[in-house]
Amino acid sequence: MRKKEYLRNLTVSFLIIFLLAVTPALAAEKAESLVIHDFGPGFDVGAVETNGAKVSLTEKGTLRIKTEKGDNPGITLKAPDGHWDLSGFLRLAMEVHNAGEDEVAVLCRVDNEGATGWSNNSLSAAIVEPGETETLKVLFKLKPLGEDDILRKYFAGMNGIPGGHVWHWSRIDPSKVNQLMIYLLEPKAEHVIEIDNIRATDLYSPPSEEELKTSFFPFIDTFGQYMHKDWPGKTHSLEEMARHHKEETADFTKHPGPVDWNKYGGWEAGPKLMATGHFRVEKYKGKWWLVDPEGRLFFSHGIDCINMRSDYTGVTDREHYFSDLPDEDSPLGQFYGEGTWAPQAGYGERVPCRTFKISSANMFRKYGPDWKNIYPQMVHRRLRSWGMNTIANWSEPAIYLQRKTPYVVNIGGYYSGAELADQKFPDVFDDRFQQGLQRRMESEKDETAGDPWCIGYFVDNELSWGNGMELPTAVLKAPAEQEAKKEFIKDLKGRYETIEKLNAAWGTNHARWEALAQCREAPDEKRCKKDLELFLERVAERYFRICREEVKRAAPDNLYLGCRFHVRNPIAIRVSGKYCDVISYNAYSHSVRGFGPPEGVDKPIIIGEFHFGALDRGPLYPGLRDVSTQDQRGKGYRSYVRGALENPHIVGTHWFQYKDQATTGRPDGENCQVGFLDICDTPYPETVAACREVGYSLYKYRLENN
Repeated sequence: MRKKEYLRNLTVSFLIIFLLAVTPALAAEKAESLVIHDFGPGFDVGAVETNGAKVSLTEKGTLRIKTEKGDNPGITLKAPDGHWDLSGFLRLAMEVHNAGEDEVAVLCRVDNEGATGWSNNSLSAAIVEPGETETLKVLFKLKPLGEDDILRKYFAGMNGIPGGHVWHWSRIDPSKVNQLMIYLLEPKAEHVIEIDNIRATDLYSPPSEEELKTSFFPFIDTFGQYMHKDWPGKTHSLEEMARHHKEETADFTKHPGPVDWNKYGGWEAGPKLMATGHFRVEKYKGKWWLVDPEGRLFFSHGIDCINMRSDYTGVTDREHYFSDLPDEDSPLGQFYGEGTWAPQAGYGERVPCRTFKISSANMFRKYGPDWKNIYPQMVHRRLRSWGMNTIANWSEPAIYLQRKTPYVVNIGGYYSGAELADQKFPDVFDDRFQQGLQRRMESEKDETAGDPWCIGYFVDNELSWGNGMELPTAVLKAPAEQEAKKEFIKDLKGRYETIEKLNAAWGTNHARWEALAQCREAPDEKRCKKDLELFLERVAERYFRICREEVKRAAPDNLYLGCRFHVRNPIAIRVSGKYCDVISYNAYSHSVRGFGPPEGVDKPIIIGEFHFGALDRGPLYPGLRDVSTQDQRGKGYRSYVRGALENPHIVGTHWFQYKDQATTGRPDGENCQVGFLDICDTPYPETVAACREVGYSLYKYRLENN
């Protein structure tokens, strides 16, 4: 072989070897995202389904969407071959440009077949300022880890785990995405947005089995934070913790609180109504309001779970998670305890375990041995500075009984009888229901009952009313000795007289009434729907009447704030309006601007829980409503509360919760980034700034905006 030919062949060989070497790397880099739509030449605008919107392509290669005002106008993009396979990715992302003159909330819902409000989809939003462009990212919530998944073995008791696996009941299968819905949230005017570069992004990348066996653990640092990532505001030392405290204290001087509030947080500079010495409700200029003890208009702007006890996290069999657990006999040893813990989030029963209160330990580190006396003062100062005026549900008496900030009280854990089958609901026909509630309210007589700082009482939380006939159906499936079932059958006897007439109406074949009592199966709901509705109404009447009686027996001057509906059963809500001073909802949505009670019910509403979380800092789970960044979290807060202020029914919004949950999970596995403060008691500045923006202009905004 000639030398020149030899060199040429050698060069070609090296080139082939080089290309073979770099091609996998190039492919891997390309696989970091998967473009679904870039709206370039050839895109078929006619394939876009519209709802209250018109679409066109721009010269820039973006999709222009002009929407009408109304109920969530937007578009639907169908997968061209039935579905997109987005497996291996954590998020769907797109660029959203606001070409209009007003702020706009843009939502994207990623669907599987059969998607409904809380199932077979993932949903997120971005608030976009006029002329600005934001990246809207939708996090894929996934099914629980399978029995054979190696991650289940290594990460017990955590809803969100390193690498991006976040499980949720509204889960989605990324390999079977059939459509995207992109729409505006309750726009009050026409808007124009442009979207581009819709893509799957952020690879699902949990640690490998080799890493888990050799180098990944521990993954929680001294202060309870995730070790394998850094972020702005993370605490790296005791000195840094002290510096954060000093900076926050200096910030209080700049932001002492709204100047136009009275001591309760009511509108001192506003109109003066009748003062009763306690909180009450009144409709003023077409909008419902709370009225404070001095007769001032009051909107309850608050936050849940303010306490010094903090969520505990399980340590048993997870000691290797933590880099620096304190010794039992050290000053921090006081934060060990015993509790119950779900061995794996979403699986199995809780088991006894040793626990540690990381958040409480950090408060000890930050404020010193006298932290239990110092910290409550810090809470009240923070709330005022943030523009908040309410210590909301699940909070600690040692804090709210200082009577420096108005508060609400949760009444729960009072019923000792059998709950209705498969339902989180007490048997209201069991005498123990009223007796237990009476005892529980009696315990408030020497503390909160009659206290002018106490707004009122929530009784129970997120009861299983169902959104249809689930509750009365559960009664029919209950044992014969269940008191509610006895009452239901008594009603049916009065209505039908004979079992034969009931059989004819329901399509059943019970030989005797006793056979119906023993039956544990549900009849055809369509055949017996009217009877189910009537009994559900009777259950609701008895429940809300007894709750009101016992609240007012112990605390006649305080408000009965309802049961904190989660599922919105119209029959139960309509009945609640007869007995509640204020109807309460836990409303994990992006907006409550258009939210109201059923037709014919004119009562004030309070939002007991809502939140947004992001995974760019802190814990590994974003909560029930996720956004992409802390900046978007603050904007989401501002948009939500302002929407509530515009709503004539709503008299308060309470954020869940005060502080982030433990990175390694509370007993049921929740490890959410939903706090105003992180696990080290450091505020998230973007959320605080948004809260101040809303809170300092609270009353003028409510009066001036519809």
